[in-house]
Amino acid sequence: MKNAVHEDAHEDDPVLERFHFLVNAPALFNAVTTAAELRIFAFLSGSPGASAAEIRSFCGLPAHQLRVLLQAVCTTGLLERRGGVYHNSSVAEELLAADEEPDSWSHILTGWKEVYYPAFADMTAALRAGTNTALSAHPGDEPTLYGRLARNPPLEEVFHRAMTAFTLRSVDALIGQPVFEDVRHVLDVGGGDGSTSARLVARHPRLRTTVFDMPSVSRLASGAEAGARSERVSVVPGDMFTDPFPEGPDAVLFSHVLEIFDEEAILLLLKKAYDALPVGGRVMVYGYNVSDDETDGVFGARLGLYFNVLASGRGMAYPARDYERWLTEAGFGEVGTVPGLPYEHGLSLGVKR
Repeated sequence: MKNAVHEDAHEDDPVLERFHFLVNAPALFNAVTTAAELRIFAFLSGSPGASAAEIRSFCGLPAHQLRVLLQAVCTTGLLERRGGVYHNSSVAEELLAADEEPDSWSHILTGWKEVYYPAFADMTAALRAGTNTALSAHPGDEPTLYGRLARNPPLEEVFHRAMTAFTLRSVDALIGQPVFEDVRHVLDVGGGDGSTSARLVARHPRLRTTVFDMPSVSRLASGAEAGARSERVSVVPGDMFTDPFPEGPDAVLFSHVLEIFDEEAILLLLKKAYDALPVGGRVMVYGYNVSDDETDGVFGARLGLYFNVLASGRGMAYPARDYERWLTEAGFGEVGTVPGLPYEHGLSLGVKR
């Protein structure tokens, strides 16, 4: 009783409100993902609303289970019920309704549900052990999730579809940077299925790119956006740590790559970039930045936990000052960061002396 009275005294505290949401969030996240997988948001898109019976006819859920699902999704605000019929909220219409588009949040939700979030049940054990113990759920002996996913092509495709969708949500802030006006050939290290490179060459007609990633990932690039511009987007399979970087670029881009690793690995990759570049060549590090005091950034916080519990057993969303220090140590000059980009991103830059 004493605890209940104490909680009531703080009922207007935003931290308590956030706590109440957090403890229910796992169930609500899965409800929203289920609605996306059943294509309920797509069904409601552009319509004047639909009754539960009409939604049931579309998605095939039993009436009671659909009632429970709709109630859960409505509590998130993504669905609205007015006059007995259901509508997408404006946010659902923007992020989830066009579920076949490559940047749809429906792909991100499915990837997080299938790959990320099951691992978090192992968080206490992983953090105590100091390694990514949740990786044991994925067959193989490779030390990272990325290596083991190559053994499970359907899941690897789900994973990279989610990665691509999230990249496309933030990539416009990268490709619009003035630094690309001064380069002609970008080496896109860890460039995945080539989506970032495809957007880069579409925006900058005199630019060409080389995507350098694992062989199993490079296979996906042949069917991605890069394929539409294959004359200016080439794909070279390889291991970024053990294989030499492809020759010829005047810029090296690490987009959503370096945060996966620890300081030792990051310095190794930056020094390889330095060696691959001509004098005056540029390095670009694009990804999540936490605040300088490392207390802000929900996307970065989730990412750091995912890395350490499952993906690599190390890494995090580092503050920009860390990247600037590493760039300087690798030999680069004119080091600085473009801060405040969407989804807690920053772009750290350096020039080979």
